[in-house]
Amino acid sequence: MDIRFPADAPAYRDSNLTVVFRALVNGEPVPCAISVEALEDHFGARPEDRDGWIRAFDEGRPRIEAVAREHLQISNGTPVLLKSGHFPPGNIVGS
Repeated sequence: MDIRFPADAPAYRDSNLTVVFRALVNGEPVPCAISVEALEDHFGARPEDRDGWIRAFDEGRPRIEAVAREHLQISNGTPVLLKSGHFPPGNIVGS
């Protein structure tokens, strides 16, 4: 399975409090998202800070994409919603 993450800018989605991004799985777009709670818990974002959620995503993008890749492989390329529990306990900013 060929999984790639285009360098597209992420977007905040107010309807479900996520930052969305996309993967290409075997050339087909697959929606991915991470909850703002996960960004706050693990990537240093502050509550109620939309710009901060996007910054935290950008700074944590390599780790976020790595976890998304694992879940895309497990789910055979179905959409992924990453939540706080998908990441190890603690804040990994600066690790």
